[in-house]
Amino acid sequence: MLISILEKINASYETIFAPIDGLIENLPAPDWVVDAICDSIHLVPFLFVVFVIIELIEYYYADRVNVLLKKTGKSSVLVGVLASIIPQCGFSVIASSLYTKRIITAGCLIGVYLATSDETIPILLATPAKAYLIIPIVGIKIFIGIIAGYMVDFLCKPAISDGDDVSYTEISEEGCCKHGIEHGSKRELVVHPVMHTLNVFGFILAITLILNFCLESFPVTEMIAGNKFIQPIIASFVGLIPNCAISIGITMMLIKGTITFGAAMSGLLSNAGLGLLVLLKNNDFKDTLRIILILLVISIVSGISIEFFL
Repeated sequence: MLISILEKINASYETIFAPIDGLIENLPAPDWVVDAICDSIHLVPFLFVVFVIIELIEYYYADRVNVLLKKTGKSSVLVGVLASIIPQCGFSVIASSLYTKRIITAGCLIGVYLATSDETIPILLATPAKAYLIIPIVGIKIFIGIIAGYMVDFLCKPAISDGDDVSYTEISEEGCCKHGIEHGSKRELVVHPVMHTLNVFGFILAITLILNFCLESFPVTEMIAGNKFIQPIIASFVGLIPNCAISIGITMMLIKGTITFGAAMSGLLSNAGLGLLVLLKNNDFKDTLRIILILLVISIVSGISIEFFL
């Protein structure tokens, strides 16, 4: 039902954007450039609406989730994983900050990293033909995040702070677009979605141009068929890059068919957004490497397993 609604909205946008598409098509540029510009522009309204909804959720409910995480201790794995599915860009940053203070466990942190979706859901929602991928992607992330999180806590003795007051912990880190992670002003309910939409549009346009050029110039299909078990390994390492543009790139590559589903899942599982930057800055270096290694191994094994069973 949701997909049919998105398709109807998309069809109406096709009519609305027809005059703009006509102007772009008259540009003295190759077809792959024209297609990239048109496809990217068509996503803007969808993205803006989704980012406004996300901003409202983050504004009114993020603080409650954070307090719940701090109070649940060992049970925070489930809370963290389920909360991470909401594509708010700062949640992995919050989880990293809480972990450095030992308010949540390593298992909870791993679960949050694995479940974090960043820009994947908004981009798939803005692409009705591929919106059906949201359910398997989210389902796999939840399943792996919960299982892996509790296994990590079972194998590694959790270290939790015994602070008298865990209901509030100041977090001064920034999310994407340089906006604060903690409860911001109502002005950000509009400003941040606009900035975020423009940033994501820029990333999508750049990535689509590169992908269209590759599809036009190289035998991408043959390359995929011969390397589907290598791709998850490469994608997992790429996913470790602490930037929300990575999830955009991986999602766009999945949409364009330049990587397999298993490889995309490997990259999306290992991609923890800006959370790894906070961990590298504030946490013990050896412990951070341990977290990254666990995240990498889980992502690679999961991606290869998906490739094997598909």
